[in-house]
Amino acid sequence: MKRIYQYILVALLLLFGLILRLYDLTDPPIDFHSTRQLRGAIIARGMYYDMLPNPDPDLREQAIAYWGSTGQYEPSVLEKIVAYSYILMGEENWWVARIINSLFWIVGGIALYGLARRAASFTSALFALAYYVVLPFGVQASRSFQPDPGMVMWIILTIYFLYLWSEKPSWRWAVIAGLLGGMAILTKVVSVYIVGGAAIALVLYTLGLKRFWRNLQVWLMAFLMILPSAIYYVNRGERASNYFTSWTLSLSHLLLDPSLYVRWFSLVQSIMGFAAILLALTGVIIAKPRYRALLLGMWAGYLIYGLFLPYQMYTHNYYHLQLIPIIALSLIPVAELLIEKLREQKIIWRIAFIGIALVGFIFSAWLSIAEFNSQDFRHEPAFWEEIGSYLPNDGKIIALTQDYGYRLMYFGWRKVTIWPNRGERQLSKLRGNEKEFENFFIKKTDGKSYFVITSFNQYNDQPDLKKMLEGNYPVVGEGGGYLIYGLDAQSP
Repeated sequence: MKRIYQYILVALLLLFGLILRLYDLTDPPIDFHSTRQLRGAIIARGMYYDMLPNPDPDLREQAIAYWGSTGQYEPSVLEKIVAYSYILMGEENWWVARIINSLFWIVGGIALYGLARRAASFTSALFALAYYVVLPFGVQASRSFQPDPGMVMWIILTIYFLYLWSEKPSWRWAVIAGLLGGMAILTKVVSVYIVGGAAIALVLYTLGLKRFWRNLQVWLMAFLMILPSAIYYVNRGERASNYFTSWTLSLSHLLLDPSLYVRWFSLVQSIMGFAAILLALTGVIIAKPRYRALLLGMWAGYLIYGLFLPYQMYTHNYYHLQLIPIIALSLIPVAELLIEKLREQKIIWRIAFIGIALVGFIFSAWLSIAEFNSQDFRHEPAFWEEIGSYLPNDGKIIALTQDYGYRLMYFGWRKVTIWPNRGERQLSKLRGNEKEFENFFIKKTDGKSYFVITSFNQYNDQPDLKKMLEGNYPVVGEGGGYLIYGLDAQSP
């Protein structure tokens, strides 16, 4: 195939991937890990009201206060871009984040294809790109309002230029790879595992153990990768330390539990495909030396990442988003073998293979669209606005509600103290912090006038809470989708 036709085919594939991600564009951000998406929307709204020249003073104060209450896990790069988009559009349209992240994913696809072409034929590179573009989990996750799709884009760009540097070390490639790696780690610090794994593997392959430490280009890359995050986190050391203590040290005992690895692999194979994982691991074994070094580095980085965050490995599927490009790139050596074998076959069998590949491609795309069609959250904003209008204004409120109260905060413009859901109580138990219920209830509800229930599944799953409320406190408000208990004598 002539190169111009190759470029056209790649462009069409990327365009199809973008259109797929923009399907059902305006459905509210509850379709995928709503807590994380709504958090981003709340931050972007706060930034937007902060930048507006003449906003309603009360709304501005409220929006900024809600923004500040979300906590700062990483730099709000995506949220800032979205807030500026609101300014340009003249109104708040959260779905612009869906467009931005979809574009980020497509840019990552361009870099992935470029890297694949340096290691394999056009057909193999197209195969890897197709997996990256139409994997149903990837379609859903890569358009969500969170920093992870942008992080994946920066990771792939970094790896591409690291590979260029490995082929021909130069200051130009070292600087670009370092800057891109710094942006990946700044966007979300957990990308350091994949970026670091790939960088270490390629540096050692290119220079060896004896020479790498004397190479100034290597130290420059490392400096540029670490510097942005070091500057950002220098005044947030206590928060970073607390995060490490809460999510790594306190849960490290899970590493000794064999069920962790069963659950981890079970989750990954359910979103990536069991066959794809096995073929990808096979691809690592049969890859050419330089390319194998890169793949080994990325896989090692992913495994170390999982050991540092064991709980998330089996509870949060989006924590595996960066595995998509790793698998896609690892499939290439297997695709090369298959294509070489196909070249020996008659034309009818080649056509048959193309037909099979197209069926797989179309089926994956159809699964993504079917997932979008199976969900419709357009009724949610009005529902939460209604709930917010029902909540009393004359007392402090604690609530067992969806998404840590973010649905109520974003759509209903009301903030409440959150009663922990079942998962949080189980996590507390895993950390060894299980508390006696009655004392815990008294402490959590101290100073509160009302207890609001909107998540009835969670309410029914916490019989101790249900027994406490129903046996000791009056119902002061009830309607379709909510229940309000009075907690003190001042309650009506």
